[in-house]
Amino acid sequence: MENSKPKPELEARTLEFAVMIIRFVSAFQKSDAALTVGRQLLRSATSIGANYREANRAESREDFIHKTAIAQKGAAETDYCLEICLRTELGQSTQANALSNEPRELLAIFTTINRKAKGR
Repeated sequence: MENSKPKPELEARTLEFAVMIIRFVSAFQKSDAALTVGRQLLRSATSIGANYREANRAESREDFIHKTAIAQKGAAETDYCLEICLRTELGQSTQANALSNEPRELLAIFTTINRKAKGR
């Protein structure tokens, strides 16, 4: 896209966050609840960076906006899943607490990126 430059630091940040989530979920005790929440958390957290990378390779402004909106949704869903982990004590609570701020920050970043791309 002409006016949008990929931000390698944000791509690296979302990748590192996905890796931290994978390690967090890998330590879950084996149960139906842990399996269900863990899978959903893995899907949503890894989709943030994947969709941002796709946005940076978008074919049009509309495509860029669409992909960053999906990254926003992934960040919001990840935040929700981490809240579930904290409330139900899935995984280590200290690790869940440490991870819980990142999806909120990413949501704010992608919201700003999306608004600027829309010209608002």
